[in-house]
Amino acid sequence: MRLVPRWVLFSSGCAPVLLIAGWAISAALEGAAYDPVTQTISVLAAYGASGSWVMTGAFYALGVCHLLTAWGLRAAAAAGRVALAGGGVAALAVATVPVPSSGGSLGHGSVAAVGFTTLALWPVLAATAGRGTPWALRPLPSFGATTVMVGGAVWFLVEMHRDGMAGVAERVVTAVQSLWPFVVVLSCLRHRAGRRAEPWTHDRVGGTASRPQGRTTAPRPGRRAARRPGRP
Repeated sequence: MRLVPRWVLFSSGCAPVLLIAGWAISAALEGAAYDPVTQTISVLAAYGASGSWVMTGAFYALGVCHLLTAWGLRAAAAAGRVALAGGGVAALAVATVPVPSSGGSLGHGSVAAVGFTTLALWPVLAATAGRGTPWALRPLPSFGATTVMVGGAVWFLVEMHRDGMAGVAERVVTAVQSLWPFVVVLSCLRHRAGRRAEPWTHDRVGGTASRPQGRTTAPRPGRRAARRPGRP
């Protein structure tokens, strides 16, 4: 049984591509009135924005990609898959509840915070132990990914509070969050390919190759079994 089906590589790979393409195209349509350094991505999907339809579509596509990836990522722990799916639902909600053309929105801010939190926590929740675990699902890399995402979210909040480089901070953390599912899926597929490429085991003592345990070589047709000495 495969750790993940191959189509999950497509859904997880499309997530960062569509998100980054969405904010790049939307910013180009908005023109000089938009500052990507200080203004957030949500501003591009606000009511009345020139490229709102592009950014809104990118949020919807991101949510669907996360939901599909969570569904197919069977190698991850159930709690992590639920958290990743929650991040997908939050992305759909962000697209459904855009910010107004001026001022803030409690509903939009709430669902955005939920999305940041679930997507930051899903790597450590998806971690599994064992010798046969793909490296991106092992505890140490998973904890490292969560640490980076939480640190990026804190950076974003600080920049929002001081009216600084909020746009840059948000782009960095959302890009990392959208890319990590693809890294996990790729590690699962490479792990399976690596195991299939080792039909022989190596004897550490004698340095010779031997067949895996549990396999026997069937006798060739037409050749009788050797008789023991002393028996007719």
